[in-house]
Amino acid sequence: MNGNEAAVSPQQRRTVSWVVAIAAIALVFDGFDLVVYGTVVSTLLRDPTQLGALDPAQAGALGSYALMGVMVGALGTGAVGDHLGRRRIMIAGIVWFSVGMGLTALAGSVAMFGLFRFLTGIGVGTLVATAGAVVAEFAPRGKRNFYNAVVYSGVPAGGVLAALLAIGLLNAVGWRGLFWIGALPLLFLLPMALAKLPESPAWLLSRGRVEEARQVAARTGVVLDLPADGTAPAGKAEKTGAERVGFAALATPRYALPTLLLGLMSFSGLLLTYGLNTWLPEIMSQFGYGKEYSLAFLLVLNAGAIIGGVVASISADRVGAKRVVTSTFFLASVAMVLLTLGLPFTVLMALTAVAGVGTIGTQVLIYGMVSNFYTSNARGAGVAWCAGFGRLGGILGPLVGGFLIAAGVRNEMAFYVFAGVAVLGAVVTMFVPRRNDGAAAAPRRELEPAATS
Repeated sequence: MNGNEAAVSPQQRRTVSWVVAIAAIALVFDGFDLVVYGTVVSTLLRDPTQLGALDPAQAGALGSYALMGVMVGALGTGAVGDHLGRRRIMIAGIVWFSVGMGLTALAGSVAMFGLFRFLTGIGVGTLVATAGAVVAEFAPRGKRNFYNAVVYSGVPAGGVLAALLAIGLLNAVGWRGLFWIGALPLLFLLPMALAKLPESPAWLLSRGRVEEARQVAARTGVVLDLPADGTAPAGKAEKTGAERVGFAALATPRYALPTLLLGLMSFSGLLLTYGLNTWLPEIMSQFGYGKEYSLAFLLVLNAGAIIGGVVASISADRVGAKRVVTSTFFLASVAMVLLTLGLPFTVLMALTAVAGVGTIGTQVLIYGMVSNFYTSNARGAGVAWCAGFGRLGGILGPLVGGFLIAAGVRNEMAFYVFAGVAVLGAVVTMFVPRRNDGAAAAPRRELEPAATS
């Protein structure tokens, strides 16, 4: 591991820095989209002049429309991403997401708001499903969980941004202004991606495009390796049919069971992430906290996820992501049970931060675990599957919270339900098998970058 880290060239460091920055900023706005609805849902519930009359169950359904779009976008990306390449998909996702946020800001009715939230979600799903594959194929070995955590920490960072902007600007710009902010990637992130995001050499190699992989490797400093006979893995696969690409690879005996379990992990993590981000302010307001205090809980939830997720990723690179994810899921369940005990405000804030680590932060680790589990021919589809199937949990999260509140059950019940989901996630994680690359099956040699003049 240390040898791999020491071998990283300054050229590769620059490339990785740009790739990580672009992917992380994209996911900051994914997180912004995730949380911004939770910051304005109380306004929409209490003021029918905004979009029309809403009850909590309808508001929960509106929160789920975006997640349905995310599922469609993620699964669609899985179907084509391993065929079309990482760069094209990332750029398309940035454009789609930005335009969707702008259209949502213009919505004049509940129906139009829901439609545009769904369409925006398709762009979000594209970005979430691609970012992990991109980073996994550029990051040096031994730091892949760390870099994935940095990128996917963009999601809770976007949540922090949404909470801060809602606290400071909601009264001034209204909910529409917050959604216009979400459209800004079209103005600055798209040009950045067009100029600085290269295609993945590992993806090119997996498709049998060896010479292009050499050229990109020379330009980016990325070091690849080939089988000892010098052929490309995908090229060999296309001739023999032994190695499938995309979703077809996930159905093979090698990946079928792990893919199911990883999908269930993501289902649990995203149910917790979206359920808490949508309803935590409303739940805490029913515990007697005012609007600013309720949004502060949302802020602390996401801030805890950022800090805890990055720290946990360092441990994941050392002891394995499986152990860390299991532990953080259990931490979340304990924290959410304790949140029901009427403890002092500062203690509740600390427990909320721990819950953020064990829910949103755990989902960050899951994306890293999934990205590093698959080889390049199946990586895009694997991440897309977990992002897409997991979004079923994300869709269910806001609905569960909405139905519980609409039914008038005790506020504590929502925390108990979410704690149970966290325990389920921990148990599922325990059964994920260790990755087996078959690396010892064939000797490999380093793919040297093409000579440049």
